[in-house]
Amino acid sequence: MEAGGETGGTASSPLLEPREGIPPVVADDAGLDRVIEAFASGSGPVAVDAERASGYRYGQRAYLVQLRRRGAGTALIDPVACPNLNDLNRALADSEMVLHAANQDLPCLSELGLVPRRLFDTELAGRLLGYPRVGLGAMVETVLGYSLEKGHSAADWSTRPLPTDWLRYAALDVELLVELRDALHAELIEAGKLEWALQEFDAIASAPPKQPRTDPWRRTSGIHRVRNRRALAVVREVWETRERIAQELDLSPGRVLPDTAIVEMAVAQPRTMAELFTIAAVKGRNARRYTTQWLRAVSKGRQLPEAALPEQNLPGDGPPPAHRWAERDPEAAARLSAARTVVAALADAHNLPSENLVQPDFVRRLCWSPPEQATPEAIRAELRRLGARPWQAALVSVPVAKAWTRLETKGELA
Repeated sequence: MEAGGETGGTASSPLLEPREGIPPVVADDAGLDRVIEAFASGSGPVAVDAERASGYRYGQRAYLVQLRRRGAGTALIDPVACPNLNDLNRALADSEMVLHAANQDLPCLSELGLVPRRLFDTELAGRLLGYPRVGLGAMVETVLGYSLEKGHSAADWSTRPLPTDWLRYAALDVELLVELRDALHAELIEAGKLEWALQEFDAIASAPPKQPRTDPWRRTSGIHRVRNRRALAVVREVWETRERIAQELDLSPGRVLPDTAIVEMAVAQPRTMAELFTIAAVKGRNARRYTTQWLRAVSKGRQLPEAALPEQNLPGDGPPPAHRWAERDPEAAARLSAARTVVAALADAHNLPSENLVQPDFVRRLCWSPPEQATPEAIRAELRRLGARPWQAALVSVPVAKAWTRLETKGELA
């Protein structure tokens, strides 16, 4: 969490303890049944948070789930001991769930069966309202006047038993989340942005699961240093070997072998153990424990036939990089420049980040392949087809159409 927001010159009050104290961690079916009964009997929105062990364990599973609701208090659930929250989900099916930065927690909550039908994302609400800092600590301090303890968000939440101070931190994460939601809801109404927010929240709740990335090994940090297809093959083989080992050990891949070591292996392509150990990043117990596997992966990448080597770059499904547009399609470049100017001005006028007004990728695709007749209606329809929400398409389409008409009048568009 992030703390340190401004409160109009008024000193914030530290929030040190949950109002009802730290609840016991629910780690059996009987305890979970009691939570379900209590939360089904509660009222109003349900604050939800989850703690993962990113950087420690393989994957993004939840290791603690926190809930709070008026009339039910706070619950801390151990999802390792209680991995099925379907009954809780059914009990809360008609309730609005309040999360901060919902996209971070929804995948791991979904794995447990906790899937909100209606949600309120306090971080996204803060962005739409123009708050410069939207971390949970900053929002609670700025909006409600309480400062939350910085601390354990990056801890290894797979630890058992969880320390008391970690549980306090976790309970405080949901302590004021509903109050924050209520305050932001009122601000959205006052700013005339509630409908915008509701469309955004609905889009998050109804979004299908993300598809696995194509060639995820290409996201290896520092891969830009790898200059040829043969070296890319080494990156792929070592990355996939590391992935298998990390999954078997239930460790974050970076704790098995850092990305820097993968890139160095691709550049140096060591053939012997001695050559491998000249790579400084091959250190630590896990990296040295699997040296035979690393050398085998390097050898495989080095010996692959030419036809089996990965391409230097994946073909994109969208327009080329914007910096090449002026040369390849000057009219598209002119459209993009005009559209970006429009979006920046609209975002400034409505006091929100331009990427929340409309996704930059939608703008690029619209400008590269515009509708045949660039009317406001056609532009609106194309933005909707690309995935923009109704409020975004309606707000952007008319000024973009006018800007493109001015370009055509000046002769910058054919």
